[in-house]
Amino acid sequence: MANLTIENITKSYGNVTVIPGLSLDVGEGEFCVLVGPSGCGKSTLLRIIAGLEPISSGRILIDGADVSDAEPPERGIAMVFQSYALYPHMNVDRNMGFGLEIAHTPRPEIKERVARAAEKLKLGSYLARKPRELSGGQRQRVAIGRAITRRPKLFLLDEPLSNLDAALRVGMRVEIARLKAELASTMIYVTHDQVEAMTLADRIVVMNNGRIEQVGSPIELYENPANLFVAGFIGSPAMNFLDGQVAAVANGKAQVKLALGPEIEVGLGARVEAGARVTVGIRPEHIRLAAPGTAQTHTGKAFMVEMLGSDTFIHLREGNAQIVIRDAEARRLRMGDSVTMALPSPACHLFDGEGRRVSARP
Repeated sequence: MANLTIENITKSYGNVTVIPGLSLDVGEGEFCVLVGPSGCGKSTLLRIIAGLEPISSGRILIDGADVSDAEPPERGIAMVFQSYALYPHMNVDRNMGFGLEIAHTPRPEIKERVARAAEKLKLGSYLARKPRELSGGQRQRVAIGRAITRRPKLFLLDEPLSNLDAALRVGMRVEIARLKAELASTMIYVTHDQVEAMTLADRIVVMNNGRIEQVGSPIELYENPANLFVAGFIGSPAMNFLDGQVAAVANGKAQVKLALGPEIEVGLGARVEAGARVTVGIRPEHIRLAAPGTAQTHTGKAFMVEMLGSDTFIHLREGNAQIVIRDAEARRLRMGDSVTMALPSPACHLFDGEGRRVSARP
């Protein structure tokens, strides 16, 4: 296990700066997930940590030692790539142990390490097979096994599940979660899939345009997003956003008039002025279905109803807003039906004109 410290690193390609200045600490044994949209800089950051990309400025420390200029083999890391990167002419046994062969590790030790990794990954009966004889999930487990045999200080995983189909992704998420518990190693995992981030991470780092938007546990980011970007990125379906204006501020609360019509009261955690344009956010599961004519509600028409067995999602289009309601008991609703919804004030988040959260923590 190792701890990682990133001190104000920058990365530029000529005149283009892709990471303008970033600092991050990852503790021993932590499973840290870097998440964000394509092009946000998360894979670049992972390659910088691995030593595959030089930094323009700043420092990287592993266990307190400055490795900013160290070559990849000198950093004590192992990386699992998006592509399996297996040697097609070697069987599973040799693929998993080849890095140790190059390092001149004694053959009995290679055999022992490969056997242990194969046992953890349920690959014992596949050691004699070539990669072409394996499924996608099995190939990815071999790639992970190759990293395990090296006993690195730090595991780096770059979107390792993105090439798998939906069913295999779920299975491999379970495998990685199990490995995380068994290995108790420090891991940094890159993904654009926020479901992977929520289910695997001890801490999530949300990135956007080369910057860190927020760092926290999955539940912290879900319940207390720092800004509109994090609120919209974390959660599936995404948080609903509604335009509004602050009608009045008193006693630490804001009265907000929504463009849809209803008025809600939101507790404040930061200053906001009366008359300010704001955005109200609410999760799909927090919107309540109400009887028509109930006070402080809005009625619209469902343009789509998704029935997923355990959940039902009702989609409404209201002006520029698309609203999603999650209600397991709404199976009776059909496309075109009128839907009356209430927005419980305690469940609402408030964001100012610059996208910063100004509502109090729930």
